[in-house]
Amino acid sequence: MTTQRNRLRWGILGCARIAENAVIPGIAASETGEVAAIASRETTKAMEAAERHGIPAAYGSYEELLEDDTLDAVYIPLPNHLHKEWTIRAAQAGKHVLCEKPIALDSREAEEMVRACAEAGVLLAEAFMYRHHPRYDQILEIIRSGEIGEIRGIHGAFTFNSSGAHGNFRFRREWGGGSLYDIGVYPISAARHLLGTEPEAATVLAFHSAEHGDVDMMASGLLEFPGSVGLTFDCGMWAAGRNTLEVLGTEGRIEVPSAYVSPQSEASNFFVIGKSGRREVSVPQVNAYSVQADDFARAVWGDHPLKKEPEDAVRNMRALDACLRSSRERARVVIDNG
Repeated sequence: MTTQRNRLRWGILGCARIAENAVIPGIAASETGEVAAIASRETTKAMEAAERHGIPAAYGSYEELLEDDTLDAVYIPLPNHLHKEWTIRAAQAGKHVLCEKPIALDSREAEEMVRACAEAGVLLAEAFMYRHHPRYDQILEIIRSGEIGEIRGIHGAFTFNSSGAHGNFRFRREWGGGSLYDIGVYPISAARHLLGTEPEAATVLAFHSAEHGDVDMMASGLLEFPGSVGLTFDCGMWAAGRNTLEVLGTEGRIEVPSAYVSPQSEASNFFVIGKSGRREVSVPQVNAYSVQADDFARAVWGDHPLKKEPEDAVRNMRALDACLRSSRERARVVIDNG
């Protein structure tokens, strides 16, 4: 494998919508990366995607792409149940891995993936692009400044209505379908990121739909963090659209209207409400997918560490494991953080 210092060569394993609509354009617009190859289990599908995006190489199997020694890294947007297999195979092929969230079906799988990448000497990152947007650094600065006082609670919501998309892989339980896997991971990871601690217990109520493979189409939950701080959240694939985060403090609060998926516009701004009133905080207008690609490339080159170490993905999965179990058992589940 060869790595050109100013350009990381990416291969894309699959033609998922998130890859074509967001990640591939994001890498193409980045300062450090180029998409050099794409693979599908159907050669024609790969060739058509390559033509749409100006990608030089198209492969009719994932194995062929991993055999391409000119590639430095792969992005994996495959359905959740395939993340473990292809992350490990990519690592064994000497490729650094950016894997779509959630990184695995459970924390044990995530641990195997982290171990395989460490043994192969490659980097592994979970593709939470929102964490790379500079506004989350701004939010952390405001929290640490004491402007909103001590944090008393966080609320996150991420919902949309895709109930009519029958045949969607997100409606297959054995593939890791459901709203908790697909979007519940966003407020969970955001709370962990902002609080800098791990949740101790989870309680989740979920609506499981028989006409959608018995996956959770809506879930509402509580994660208990140290200091009696709670994350309350809801996520759903059969509800009106919301994409918000609120951090409540003793002296004020922070409202993020477009918290996880943000356009490159003023909609990326957030608000601080305190004793002096309500103010809008302007944020840099950036493509979070491009920043994610640049952060990853510079970690590969040793310029700085990954935004989050691979073990962070394991800890996020432990929280998700507890949420999934709670939703099925209708019980409070204590989280073992090792």
